[in-house]
Amino acid sequence: MGTRITFKRPDGKDAQGYLAKPAQPNAPGIVVIQEWWGLQDQIRGICDRYAAAGFEALAPDLYAGTVVPYHDAAAAGKEMGSLNFIDATEQTVRGAVLYLRKTGVKVGLTGFCMGGAVTIIGACRIPEIAAAVCFYGIPPEAVAKPSDVQVPLQGHFSNNDGWCTPQVVDAFQAGLKAANKTHEFFRYDADHGFVNEQRPEAHNRICAEQAWERSLDFWKRHL
Repeated sequence: MGTRITFKRPDGKDAQGYLAKPAQPNAPGIVVIQEWWGLQDQIRGICDRYAAAGFEALAPDLYAGTVVPYHDAAAAGKEMGSLNFIDATEQTVRGAVLYLRKTGVKVGLTGFCMGGAVTIIGACRIPEIAAAVCFYGIPPEAVAKPSDVQVPLQGHFSNNDGWCTPQVVDAFQAGLKAANKTHEFFRYDADHGFVNEQRPEAHNRICAEQAWERSLDFWKRHL
């Protein structure tokens, strides 16, 4: 089990998040970005799983304490719509990365849904990360172009996704290929949010475990 911590953003402001530490010291770090529901128990559980796998994991709280119930998509959309994605990425998320890097270890960035989009923005705008893993979220090209990605990128996407559609994924991957960016994308016959075991209407255990193993392999190669 992890703990809630306070850390500094680059601008000096305080931010909070959930930190899970592995047994061994000086482990590589992974910053985990929430879905549009906020810093739910499920995201904290992802941090705990990473800690058990030998990584120090920190999930910054982008909603500053607000957590939206899974049934209230309207409230989740309102929270996401009010989030300044660039400030959240360049300040709160980067602050989390710098916190994990204080011992000189490599740090990766991952996120789900809204957090997947933040992950790609971070892959373009946070120079201190070593690699990134995105789950079913891609930001508008005006915010993050494929050619701006600066680190190896792994992506996990749903074939049945009305938000991060297969067409959007195909276009982004085509841009990565054209820019000769190091990446690997995987597609799953599942619904959006298939990793989240707390949402039975979306969760697909087989696909989730396959994506988890692929992400661990990727981290071991790049961190």
